[in-house]
Amino acid sequence: MTGKLSRRDRIKMGIRKRLSGSAERPRLSVFRSNKGIYAQIIDDVTGKTLVSASSASKDFQANGSKGEQSVAVGKLIAEKAKAAGIEQVVFDRNGYLYHGRVKQLAEGAREGGLNF
Repeated sequence: MTGKLSRRDRIKMGIRKRLSGSAERPRLSVFRSNKGIYAQIIDDVTGKTLVSASSASKDFQANGSKGEQSVAVGKLIAEKAKAAGIEQVVFDRNGYLYHGRVKQLAEGAREGGLNF
């Protein structure tokens, strides 16, 4: 390892300097891989994950393209957040462009009732 950061890591560090989740507005963090997409709602003050959902979890029941699965994960995270009493979040795209599957997850979460 050379000590150089990837482009996504540099963007991620710039975003995280300005963005933080609190108890009133926790952070909705997104991670995507080639196979799946994952979302967590995190309280940065305590450092705890409050709610999580992914396309690889056992309670996930959607089939179709990766884009359709992203929308379903967004709706699932919104449903779990509502059950935990979370309405407002701060969206953390985690260094990814707000495009494609990341955008579809965000739109699914908004459809599910999360505000950001």
